[in-house]
Amino acid sequence: MKEIKRIVLTGGPCAGKTTALVKVIEYFTNLGYKVFTIPEVPTMFTQAGMDYLTQNHDFFYEGEKATLEIQLALEDKFMRMAETCTEPCVIVCDRGVMDISAYMKPEMWADITSRLDTNSEELRNRYDAVLHLVSAADGAEQFYTTSNNAQRLEQADEAGLRVARELDKKVIRAWTGHPHLRVINNNEDFESKLNRVIKEIAKVLELPQVIETERKYIVEVVGPLPDCTESEITQTYLVADPGCEVRLRRRSWNGSVVNIHTTRRTISPTEELLTERQVSNNLYESLLQQADPYRQTIQKQRKSFIWQGQFFELDTYLSPISDLMILETKGMVRHEDVKFPPFLRVKEDITGNTAYYNYNLALKR
Repeated sequence: MKEIKRIVLTGGPCAGKTTALVKVIEYFTNLGYKVFTIPEVPTMFTQAGMDYLTQNHDFFYEGEKATLEIQLALEDKFMRMAETCTEPCVIVCDRGVMDISAYMKPEMWADITSRLDTNSEELRNRYDAVLHLVSAADGAEQFYTTSNNAQRLEQADEAGLRVARELDKKVIRAWTGHPHLRVINNNEDFESKLNRVIKEIAKVLELPQVIETERKYIVEVVGPLPDCTESEITQTYLVADPGCEVRLRRRSWNGSVVNIHTTRRTISPTEELLTERQVSNNLYESLLQQADPYRQTIQKQRKSFIWQGQFFELDTYLSPISDLMILETKGMVRHEDVKFPPFLRVKEDITGNTAYYNYNLALKR
């Protein structure tokens, strides 16, 4: 059976999902893909009479349960339809099932998923990738509007912007743990944000990509950090063919563990092919036997956060080196300035410095 990728396009209020969906359909249709799009179910329900702000507990409960049931049913039906197509297919969901959890108390979500004989981990892993577009309320406030969405409850005033920012973070937390969660920054121009969406979906479809250098900096913390997603990362490089880098990564947070096997293959001086897959704990342990004898395992602590619409990852290295803290931000266009947070001091710009690539930091000396 052919492999059909299922991708979630999500984000906070006024993040640009609707426009991004249009571009995704046009771009990948032109490449010969049949693109199926799953509509945003809560919007459908609101238009049909559902009130997600109701004080009626039973009404709210049944509405949220029905929202999840219909979301699952729609995705499954479209997957069966896609399996009948002769051309390559991709399914893009305007929000996914974990978005629903961000709008209710954890106890209610646990009860609803239990009644449907499922859980958050199982629901999260239904998808091959999750692309989170940061709300314009965080770092691009001048573009935040409610005029293009009659159902949007977060108004374009300071109170509404605060609510929108918090919802943005709740949605990211709901999806945290997915092996291919990518946060799409607010760029200086919206076209760059859309291009990053296209690029990330192309990666999931395993299409060749132009080699890009991510911005990296050695930093030190000089003040309290904002609300972060904290995780522990163990990274082992495996024996690979020339021109190919194979990495095995285990990420742990809040008692959960995700293992990712990544292959990065250079196919030309300017292009590479990136393949990622989630592996079980048993397969992870088995693959460790293929560890590169010339490289050590990297262990580091990661703190991920959004600052003024830009997504950052702050890595503190524990071994085989220590006293090293690297800040990385993704999806920045070449001319765009990094909005460095005031609680970090940049000591050195190491963008493009191969000595600080994880692959080289792991070398035995």
